[in-house]
Amino acid sequence: MTIQHIQAVQHVAAISWHATYEGIIPKDVQKAFLQRAYSTQHLMHRIEHSHMYVAVEKGDIIGFANFLPVRADKKVELAALYMLPSKQGQKIGTKLLEFGIQQLKPDAIFAHVERENLIGRQFYIAKGFQMTAEFTEDFAGHSLQSITYEKRLV
Repeated sequence: MTIQHIQAVQHVAAISWHATYEGIIPKDVQKAFLQRAYSTQHLMHRIEHSHMYVAVEKGDIIGFANFLPVRADKKVELAALYMLPSKQGQKIGTKLLEFGIQQLKPDAIFAHVERENLIGRQFYIAKGFQMTAEFTEDFAGHSLQSITYEKRLV
């Protein structure tokens, strides 16, 4: 991802977040989160301090993945993996996941998924991830039940 991709990633984030979390996270909480986490300044920070990859089809960005830096224990967190709803189920998310793993070469990868995000949970389970933890988090004043999925790679 480059600075030129920021507006397109913001668009994909907004569309996919609203579709994914409809009925799970209140719209006002989603809006506040998106404004903060996907602001131009925050995305520039992500570009500089993490690994952002985009999926492009016919010149348009249709999805993205954000991997945090590999930790000392050789684990990497997949902080975000979002695809336009119309492009889900076409193996593009799988390709982004595999590309990040190939580039970063971690020993394990993990991601946090909201319990009611069934599409996300099914994706990780299908890719061989195992549930390793459940926790409640305060998400901008809204309580979420989240699950950590992890996959050993070596």
